[in-house]
Amino acid sequence: MIRNEREYRITKAQAKKFQNALSTFEEERPPKNLHPRLVRAQKDAMQSQLESLRKEIRDYDRLRRHGGKTLDVSSIEKLPQSLIRARIAAGLTQKELAVRLGVKEQQVQRYEATNYASASLARVLEVARILGGAP
Repeated sequence: MIRNEREYRITKAQAKKFQNALSTFEEERPPKNLHPRLVRAQKDAMQSQLESLRKEIRDYDRLRRHGGKTLDVSSIEKLPQSLIRARIAAGLTQKELAVRLGVKEQQVQRYEATNYASASLARVLEVARILGGAP
């Protein structure tokens, strides 16, 4: 999942690299001693990775474009991802959330990078309140 603009730029660059590699792969003839199934597996792997990156980009773009402040949590296991998605949908950067929480940006980055594993329940509830998902 893309969590911020930096990761977004990196993911877009990676997708471009995979697209270029796939184009080059399709233009070049494979070595004659390479089994056709292996050639197909390599191509399928690149296509799969490219599609995965494109899906992450689409999801991030959709969250930013459509916004919204509703925090939707269908299970406790999905809470960390829901908090991140809600922040993005609310149009808040990690830095802006940090300011509202009264912490440094790096703390929010750590929370999100570890799926809020180091955050207390009180902190998680505070984040949820800020994002509009808790009273």
